[in-house]
Amino acid sequence: MFILLGLGNPGPRYALSRHNVGFRVVDHISGAAKIPLYKVGCHAFWGKGIWAGQTVVLAKPMTYMNNSGKAAAALCRYFGVSAASLLVIYDDLDLPLGTLRLRQQGGSGGHNGINSLIYSLQTEQFPRLRIGIGRPADRNDVVEYVLSSFSVEEEDMLVSVLETAVQASKHFILEGIGAAMNRFNKRG
Repeated sequence: MFILLGLGNPGPRYALSRHNVGFRVVDHISGAAKIPLYKVGCHAFWGKGIWAGQTVVLAKPMTYMNNSGKAAAALCRYFGVSAASLLVIYDDLDLPLGTLRLRQQGGSGGHNGINSLIYSLQTEQFPRLRIGIGRPADRNDVVEYVLSSFSVEEEDMLVSVLETAVQASKHFILEGIGAAMNRFNKRG
């Protein structure tokens, strides 16, 4: 069994913000896998089904980004899944818009949602799918930037990024994190 956890902030105010790109990936996976997110529990909206021949739980925390670890830990306990079978999907300021990177494990890189997961799971050993959102021109406006919406041009670019993220997530389920990294972590 796998858990695919998209990070973001709940509510319509944040729905299209850069910080919610993890939610948007999970929504796209939900459509592709035909696994609706209609259950509430473990501090998350979630759904369970079969995708790529495996049992998969798709989830979006109902906590705000900085408390995402509560949902991650509760879901792992409830479904009896180790952190190694949890793919966390989230925005990354350090990657240019349109880029995605898979990682097997590691630190938070200053991302408060990942800090919360590391604290709640008591490990850095969980796979991640980082979606690049780029940095603001003024590095002092990071909070305003991550909570802002994408421009029309950026939304156009995001369409292919979301589809690639769905494929990368599926490859993670089918082949594991190493094979997914080899296939989707393009250098350029």
